[in-house]
Amino acid sequence: MAGRVRQPIDTRALEAWISRNVPKIEVPLEVKQFGFGQSNPTYQLTSPVGKRYVLRKKPPGQLVSKTAHKVEREYRIIAALAKTDVPVPKAYCLCEDASIIGTPFYIMEFLDGRIFEDPVIPNVLPDQRRAIWADAVRVLARLHRIDPREVGLENFGKSAGFYSRQVATWKTICNTQAAISDVETRVSVGPLPHFNEMMAFFGDESQQPVDRGTLIHGDFKIDNLVFHKTEPRVIGILDWEMSTIGHPLSDISNLLTPYFTARLDPRKSINVHPGFKPRATRGLPTPDEITRLYFSIATPTPRASGSSSSLELSLSDPDQDQERERARELQWAQAFNIFRLSAICQGIAARQAGRQASSEEARRYGDERWPLANFAWELTRSAKAANGGEVVGRGRERSKL
Repeated sequence: MAGRVRQPIDTRALEAWISRNVPKIEVPLEVKQFGFGQSNPTYQLTSPVGKRYVLRKKPPGQLVSKTAHKVEREYRIIAALAKTDVPVPKAYCLCEDASIIGTPFYIMEFLDGRIFEDPVIPNVLPDQRRAIWADAVRVLARLHRIDPREVGLENFGKSAGFYSRQVATWKTICNTQAAISDVETRVSVGPLPHFNEMMAFFGDESQQPVDRGTLIHGDFKIDNLVFHKTEPRVIGILDWEMSTIGHPLSDISNLLTPYFTARLDPRKSINVHPGFKPRATRGLPTPDEITRLYFSIATPTPRASGSSSSLELSLSDPDQDQERERARELQWAQAFNIFRLSAICQGIAARQAGRQASSEEARRYGDERWPLANFAWELTRSAKAANGGEVVGRGRERSKL
């Protein structure tokens, strides 16, 4: 919810810039800051006639990572997707001039709907919970079906080598984050547990999923979606700062994260989702149902049309080799996804050390890096064992998603 402004912005300078560049937005504006989010400070703007907008900006100060906080990328992709069947808020303007309010920012439409911060989606009937998750899966599959060239995003990222670049990028980021020292205690953030071992496994291209390239969100999950007030329907996807052209399994594995973090010890971790344990919550689809629905839309067959609204939709008589390969690739992708999540938490710890974090919960999320990294190592060992020590070369024929 929007409340008091913890990171003030120069409202007069903002209003003057808006008056010159976006006259359709009336001023003066009431400015409130949203209380959730760990990355880019976000504000609600309300015009004199009560129309609401959302402003997203980079955090103040020297940024630890050059790859995070990309509000420019957020603006570009939501503007490009406006005429597709992927629901996004309307993009009004982008300001890259840091002198206006201290950092670059953009303004988009305020979506008046529901945001479920808890992915178990409490306080709804089981059939509604199931339908909400189903539409999230359908929206993701539709995003991955878009040809970047058709929406002017052919240069939004590289079409090949996503996971290899990710490994190299996160290795650099994590080393940088680990070296950051607290401005008061001078204690460094420190490396993630089993970091070198995980980098060795993930960096082995023979173990990685078959290379693919689609538009990806980069942090696709339930609380980055806005749902209709009464219908189980996504009306907008938010938080596109990590979007690019990349491997589609990175998004689907991120969406499945709560099913995996349900295994964590709640005494040692705050990022636990016990409601996702098998049969713990009525109406929650299983991971297998989610992936089958996703693949049936992302790669439709004549007997599995993506227009269906049922979570029962699945590929008919799937090839067993294809199923095994998908399972292997998803296992690798999920291990990497949990590692990435631990690295993001390490980044929050680094921003907290430099007093740049935008949330009061930053310290707790920063501490989450340790149990998540240990869990990522556990999944990494399982993924490695799933290959049976087999080296799958680049020249080997594999079934496609």
